[in-house]
Amino acid sequence: MARLLNAPPSSPFLSSLAASLRLIPPPPSARSSLQFKVKCSSPGESRDSESETGASLLSSATGDADAGAGATSSSSGLTYKLCAGIGGVGFCETAYLTYLKLTNSDAFCPVGGGSCGDVLNSDYASVFGIPLPLIGMIAYGTVAALGVRLTGKDLPFGLGESNGRLVLLGITTSMATASAYFLYLLSTKFSGASCSYCLLSAFLSFSLVFITIKDFGFEEIQKTIGLQLCMASLVVVALSTAYSTSQSIPSSLAGTEIPFFTTEITTPSSTFAVSLARHLHSIGAKMYGAFWCSHCLEQKQMFGREAAKILDYVECFPDGYKKGIKIAKQCADVGIEGFPTWLINGEVLSGELELSELARVSGFESDEVRGLS
Repeated sequence: MARLLNAPPSSPFLSSLAASLRLIPPPPSARSSLQFKVKCSSPGESRDSESETGASLLSSATGDADAGAGATSSSSGLTYKLCAGIGGVGFCETAYLTYLKLTNSDAFCPVGGGSCGDVLNSDYASVFGIPLPLIGMIAYGTVAALGVRLTGKDLPFGLGESNGRLVLLGITTSMATASAYFLYLLSTKFSGASCSYCLLSAFLSFSLVFITIKDFGFEEIQKTIGLQLCMASLVVVALSTAYSTSQSIPSSLAGTEIPFFTTEITTPSSTFAVSLARHLHSIGAKMYGAFWCSHCLEQKQMFGREAAKILDYVECFPDGYKKGIKIAKQCADVGIEGFPTWLINGEVLSGELELSELARVSGFESDEVRGLS
């Protein structure tokens, strides 16, 4: 329109039209609208407006990202604090049980009475000869320490936060798996028994793994499922191996309670048997057995009354037998697989042996042995 008004007229009609338009001023509303349109169409100011809009959007996006990161950091911080607190409770519990184990003291069992002590003093209370409470104390202590260090972003050995979280996930997964395994043993091997300490430890370990997994989130935990399965498998294999090598009680005695009793040797001892018994005693040979074992009694009958008294015999169940009772430490240290078991010159021999075989293995020499050979 401006170009039309200012252009030189090329015909009488255009000249008169231009003159007419110049004489008619536009209304105020039209002028303001025109000025607004002209102003918005200014190239420089348009670029400035676009820049301001982009900066505003960028600032908004950055703010949203910072808010999301802050929320994530706050969530992880709470997770670390919970792990530190729960780990501390578990550490105190297992430290108390470790003290009782090392001092051979009886545990105070608020629920379950004597059955609590039976579980804590059973063969299943040790793994490869290491007291189970001691292993738990180390695990809970590690979780508590990691929680504190992750909260303060001060991890040892140059570990980053992401690696520290993976270590925490691996440990808590292992603890929860072990607790599930022990609950299975408690329900199958100690039917009817109650162990408040076992249940508390299971609750703590399950809580730890739940809190840790929740912090990772569903998408991230899918990437670490391999680590969790690996740790769980290692725990199950280790525990199964440890307990399969421990002393097994005959199935005929399962669920039976037998008070300790002594057996009488009725056969007389020969001169050879007495000499062999003295030789075995002199070299430190030991016979391990159980009061209810018929083969142990037959082995003693081979020696006779006099010779059997000379032998170094170790009773593996001096307090009698009942479900879940712990085998004597001397027997557990040898790794007994059956009764009777002989330990002669560092060699472990299982089963009932003839006197001539005992003489040969122990290096006993006599005219009678040479005659048998």
